[in-house]
Amino acid sequence: MKKKLPFIFTLSIVMVLVACNRQVTRIDPSKQVDISGRWNNTDSRLAAEEMTKTILNANWIANHMASKNGQRPVVIVGFVTNKSHEHIEAETFVKDVEQSFLATQKVRLVQGGKKREELRAEKADQQTNASVSSMKKFGLEQGADYILQGSINSIVDSHKRKKVTYYKINLELTNIETNEVVWIGEKEIAKYIRN
Repeated sequence: MKKKLPFIFTLSIVMVLVACNRQVTRIDPSKQVDISGRWNNTDSRLAAEEMTKTILNANWIANHMASKNGQRPVVIVGFVTNKSHEHIEAETFVKDVEQSFLATQKVRLVQGGKKREELRAEKADQQTNASVSSMKKFGLEQGADYILQGSINSIVDSHKRKKVTYYKINLELTNIETNEVVWIGEKEIAKYIRN
């Protein structure tokens, strides 16, 4: 037992010294850094930008504007479901898509999901707690013309110390009034990882 004590003590000191050598460096969030090979902020941002560009260059916008006297379409971004093998926070991808939509000003964007529910709760609260002159009324929301929905999927192929992770993002844009699918798109990302 006495022989093990110096070894354990030495091992403890080495572990403390290794832990103290950790360095953190701030980097540009737009810089591409792949440490683990898993889905990351670069994948989310690039997929959202590319898919939004494709959506906004498709014929559905011109068709909508021609039928609506030049009015821009109103879009709501619905659920993007994570069906991949990883924990992916799909809301980050949704926000990247919404940001890309707003940056172009080709469509009008309305809130969806939990944020819309929160807005409606605030309007309900104002009915009893705000002055009549500042109270926001129900029934005046901008209705969406189209909803964008989709999924993030993945396939992993591995052997020994090599792995390829394949991601496929599928999005569909649907006319809410007619249920007509006006655009379908996909983005593929493949990552080769060697250990």
